Amino acid sequence: MSCAAMQPAEGDLRHAAIEGDGRRSNLLNGEAAHRRHRRSRSPVHGETMVRSLYEGEIFADYFQIYLRDEDHPDLPDDYSEESLERYLMAGSYAVIVRTARNMTVPVCVTWHDRKPEPDLNAFQHIAEAGFGCPTGRLILAGLTDDEQASPRFSVKAGQLGLRINLSGLDTLTEDGLDGGDRYLLQLWPAAGPADVRVLKAWQSA
Repeated sequence: MSCAAMQPAEGDLRHAAIEGDGRRSNLLNGEAAHRRHRRSRSPVHGETMVRSLYEGEIFADYFQIYLRDEDHPDLPDDYSEESLERYLMAGSYAVIVRTARNMTVPVCVTWHDRKPEPDLNAFQHIAEAGFGCPTGRLILAGLTDDEQASPRFSVKAGQLGLRINLSGLDTLTEDGLDGGDRYLLQLWPAAGPADVRVLKAWQSA
C-alpha cells in the first residue's frame, strides 16, 4: 500500500471525531500525518525540500526493518531493553527500526535537503540518530528479506541524519496481526554521526 493510498478524506476525519471512536480516530490521524509529511515542497519561508524515496510495504519479520549502506552489510546488534524501547538502533552504516507488528507494515522514506523540524503532535513515537552512507546508495529491507529484491535508492553520500516517526501504535488487534501502525523515515545530510535520541516516547498501555 502506498502512502497516498493511506490518506483519508477530510470528511472521514471529521466523521471519526464526531463518532468518538478512539481507535479509528487515531488511525485516521496517523494517516493524515503521513500524508502531510510526504508532500514535496519548495524551500519557501524556511521549509525544506522534500523528496519521496520509497512508499510501500516491508515485511517486518522479527518486528524490525532496516536501512543500510549498499556496501556495508553489518547491522547494529544492540537488543537491550533500552534499545528496544527507543524503537531505533544505529550502527556505523545502518539502522534498525523496531515495529509494532511481526507482519507486513506500511513504510514511507523521505529525503530532506536539511534537517526538518519534528512534528511532536502528529506522531506517537519519534526518535533520531545518524549513520554513514559512503556509497550514496541505501537498501531498505526486513530482517529476512532477499536483498536482491529489496528497494534501493540514492541519497547524498556521507553522513546521514535519520528520524523515525511512528503512528497508529494503539490500533493493533488483540492478536497483534492487524493494525493501523505506520512508519515514516526522514533522512537528511548530517555533519557527523549521532547517537540515538528519543524526542517523544510511546507509552503502551
